[in-house]
Amino acid sequence: MLSRIQVDTVVQAGAGKEAGLPDQLYTEQNAQIAKSREELFDSADIVMQVHGPGANAEAGKSDVALLKPGQVLIALLDPLNAVESTRELAETGVTAFAQEMVPRISRAQSMDALTSQATIVGVFVVGAGVAGLQAIATAHRLGAVVQGYDIRPAVKDQVESLGAKFVQLELDTGEAEATGGYAQAMGEEFYKRQRELLSNVVADSDVVITTAAVPGRKAPILITEEMVKAMNPGSVIVDVAAEGGGNCELTKPAETVEQYNVTIMGPTNLASSIPLHASQMYARNQLSFLRNIVKDGDLNLDMSDQITRDSLLTHNGEVVNNRVREMLGMSPLDDEAMKEGSES
Repeated sequence: MLSRIQVDTVVQAGAGKEAGLPDQLYTEQNAQIAKSREELFDSADIVMQVHGPGANAEAGKSDVALLKPGQVLIALLDPLNAVESTRELAETGVTAFAQEMVPRISRAQSMDALTSQATIVGVFVVGAGVAGLQAIATAHRLGAVVQGYDIRPAVKDQVESLGAKFVQLELDTGEAEATGGYAQAMGEEFYKRQRELLSNVVADSDVVITTAAVPGRKAPILITEEMVKAMNPGSVIVDVAAEGGGNCELTKPAETVEQYNVTIMGPTNLASSIPLHASQMYARNQLSFLRNIVKDGDLNLDMSDQITRDSLLTHNGEVVNNRVREMLGMSPLDDEAMKEGSES
């Protein structure tokens, strides 16, 4: 059982440097400074990171080797893309929570790291998720005439409430939204028809911002090379989905290119471009999440809680998330097995 988790806080030396947060600010808040990454992991019952162990490796060394059985790991772990990393985490014996798997329900808003990090991003907006709605609101405040589109018809009211016109296409979108409020991948025929219907809207737009992403899948191509050719010279495409491959056929992740007199921006890891504010918001997400799974100083894995159930990846040496188990070719766990595992 875990105890005193609210008493001892350990931060790696220099962890906040890039965000403008020197070690002194942490010690002033009674945090201890670990001189090395090894010291930090060795002393921690709960490890809280931004990205998973592999993404935070130093000098080519993965943090996985530093994890211990019984530790709790809370981070953005990208489990639907890095499924083998989840298996590797399970083998360490850690209890790992993926914050991007936190369900989009009202009670979990304060823990929603995807939302907080996407709002760091800031006209025709394709995709009315968090980043898309933020782009719509910003463009509207700047006086632009804004149009927004999403395959999920349920977001129409949200787009219009921000002052944008919702673009409606004659498409069957009945299965466009998955459980938890996320977009769901559609078939290629659907995307082909979607591109045909979007062509005229894209051609008439001076700025196109694309944000369409599907968890665990490559970002769908919504803007083809032919559509770019039809845009007015000097137009700009900002492909916020570049990290997942991009919504524009000509996007190059982490680069800005010019094709047919159109500038195509493919920014990646946008939150890191404003590290101070991104860090502050992510820290609030993690604190809210921690308060939900720790009761009276002890770790409490309540599998009847949707937040815990959806975000828990590994526990007691096993992958316990059924979405990830399916991707790994493993049989699903029933509710009773999940409950027994959480109590052991």
